Amino acid sequence: MLTVKVAKRRAGFVLHAEFAAPTPGVVALFGRSGCGKTTTINIMAGLLAADTAHVALDGHVLTDLPPEQRRIGYVFQDGRLFPHLSVLRNLQYGLKRTRAPQQTIAFDQIVSLLGLAPLLQRRPYQLSGGERQRVSLGRALLSQPAMLLLDEPLAALDAARRDEVLPYLERLRDNLSIPMVYVSHQFDEVLQLATHVVLMDAGHVVAHGTLSEVSLVPQLRAIVGPDSVGAVVDGIVTRVDGTSGMADLAVGSGSLNVALTSVGLGERVRVQLLARDIMLATEEPHGLSVRNQLRGVITSVATDDDSARLVTVDVGGANVLSRVTRAAVEELGLRNGMGVWVLVKAVSTRGHAFRLGVG
Repeated sequence: MLTVKVAKRRAGFVLHAEFAAPTPGVVALFGRSGCGKTTTINIMAGLLAADTAHVALDGHVLTDLPPEQRRIGYVFQDGRLFPHLSVLRNLQYGLKRTRAPQQTIAFDQIVSLLGLAPLLQRRPYQLSGGERQRVSLGRALLSQPAMLLLDEPLAALDAARRDEVLPYLERLRDNLSIPMVYVSHQFDEVLQLATHVVLMDAGHVVAHGTLSEVSLVPQLRAIVGPDSVGAVVDGIVTRVDGTSGMADLAVGSGSLNVALTSVGLGERVRVQLLARDIMLATEEPHGLSVRNQLRGVITSVATDDDSARLVTVDVGGANVLSRVTRAAVEELGLRNGMGVWVLVKAVSTRGHAFRLGVG
């Protein structure tokens, strides 16, 4: 378990962040720029003095130790590699810095996980931005950290380089039992990587929990904007159709057909179902092209804006959000406790479904 309680007052800004998250996994600190995410991890690492701070990892209080004894790896936005050293020498520097009682992360393992073998003899100036960040990750991991802090490591990359690095971060999450704290203001990164989310706003934690839980809170909607509002559900792959690039997931008490390739039976998958793409029916639909029809019960009807409402539907242990007009709510009589069918076009899940490893 990672527990954090930190406070810091600066001119015009007050940070008071408190949360707990299970380990291992990826804890995402998410929020607008300037909300206190980087300040929080700098305090955790001991790089910034706090007014008050208590950080404990699996029962060990890190804030009782000087920064160099906390066994924290830190990856910055700009990589910060030694320009005069080769990739190999940069990685070996990480090994030399280790304060772990024994080496648990092997050099060859990191080279394989991060695809660094072709780069070992190059200098940093010969690397792309994505390659530099992969080397930075490797160097931090080879210091044998008890925890890895990543401060918006993809922020300086263009979309293509960011998409190049994200799968490597997934590999680290799925293959290494190292807690990671990942700072980002890009929600698609959080969707792909996080196992726990800490939502921050104006120096405070406004919500934290699983991504499925946090995806439903109003404070997240205010940050990501109306077009990105939607529930996040996790499912287990029950069927794969390699020809069509589709897979069936067990979600709640039903099944969801999603656009996803390179998955196997039994794998866990996360899907974001955007509220704008979800339709509701009060009677069982027939003769529709929509592939997914989930039976559920309305648990809340909330105001989204003057003309729209957000309807939350429990589909048997998983919750889905649907944005409908106020007129539709009134005409259909949508209300708490009412049974409905949730309609999800399979094509709308393209780009919104992510592998989470074996369940």
